[in-house]
Amino acid sequence: MAESKVSGGSESLQLYEAQFFGFTPETCTLRIHNAFRDSLNYILSAVESVFVKRLSLGQDPPADLRLAVHESTQKLRQFLQERFQVMFERMKGMLMERVLTIPHNVLLPEHQLQQKHPEAREELMKLQESTAKLLQAYEAEVCAKQALLAELEEQREIQKHLDETLSWIQELRMSWRREGVGSIQDSIRHMIETVSQLQDMVGKIKKHNNTLEEIAGVI
Repeated sequence: MAESKVSGGSESLQLYEAQFFGFTPETCTLRIHNAFRDSLNYILSAVESVFVKRLSLGQDPPADLRLAVHESTQKLRQFLQERFQVMFERMKGMLMERVLTIPHNVLLPEHQLQQKHPEAREELMKLQESTAKLLQAYEAEVCAKQALLAELEEQREIQKHLDETLSWIQELRMSWRREGVGSIQDSIRHMIETVSQLQDMVGKIKKHNNTLEEIAGVI
C-alpha cells in the first residue's frame, strides 16, 4: 500500500505508482518539463522569424540583423528558462505531493482481491513454501546423483587399472612358464637373489672406483 506522501527513494512505492498510474511521477513531471521547453523553443523560433521580417521591411535581411535578433532571442530564452525552472520546481513538489500520489486507502486490483480473500494469500504463501522445499529436495537429489556418478567413474578407473594389473600378471606367468621357471614364489625368490647379487656387484665396483680415485689423487 502506498503512503500519503512520496518517500525519498522507495523503489517499491515507485513500482506501485507506476502500476497504478501507468507511469512514474518522476517520468510524468519530466515529460511536462520537456514539453514546455520544446514549446518555448518553437515559439521563440517563430517570434525570431517575425522580428527579422518586420525589421528588414520586406527586403532580404542582412546578416548582422539576423545575428542581432538571434542573440536577443537567446537571451530571452535563457531568461524564460531560468524563471520557468524556479516555477517548475515548486509545481513539481505540489504535483508529487498532492496529485501524483496514491491515497492510503487505494489498492491495485490484484491487491484488492487479496484484501477480499486473505485466505488466498495464505494458500499462495504455503504453495511458495512447498515449492521452495521441493526445489531444495530436487537440488539435493541432483547433488547426490552427481556424487554417485563421480564415485562410479572412479570405480571404473580402479577396475580398469585392476584389469590391467591382472592381465600383466597373467602375461608374466605365461612368460615364466615358457622359460621353464617354476611358480611365482620361486620366480620372485630368484629375482630377489639376482637383485641382491647385483647390489653386491655394484658395491664392489663403487669400492674399486673409490680406491682408484684415491690412488689417482696420491699420484
